[in-house]
Amino acid sequence: MSSESVEVRKNATLDRFELFVDGYLAGVAAYQDTANERAFVHTEVYPQFEGLGYGRKLVQGALDQTRDDGFGILPLCPMVHHFVESRPEYLALVPQWSRERLGLPQR
Repeated sequence: MSSESVEVRKNATLDRFELFVDGYLAGVAAYQDTANERAFVHTEVYPQFEGLGYGRKLVQGALDQTRDDGFGILPLCPMVHHFVESRPEYLALVPQWSRERLGLPQR
């Protein structure tokens, strides 16, 4: 069992969520806010941290904080889209009007 420290922090100055692993910046999820939604436009995990499940932790942390901030989500980037598509509890955060346009389940 690993004892690493994993933290997702919102960096409002740069309009992104940042993933830190043991204090090192491991990835980012960039967003753009509208009045009611937060559009995720680009997500990446840096090469040395790929393939270790950090992408899921980054997206989940970003979406949880977005929900807590009172925003709906627009999963425009492929990583966030895939995450939302396979998790009904996060799909509920996507406004109904955008689901068909984004190729997401309607319910």
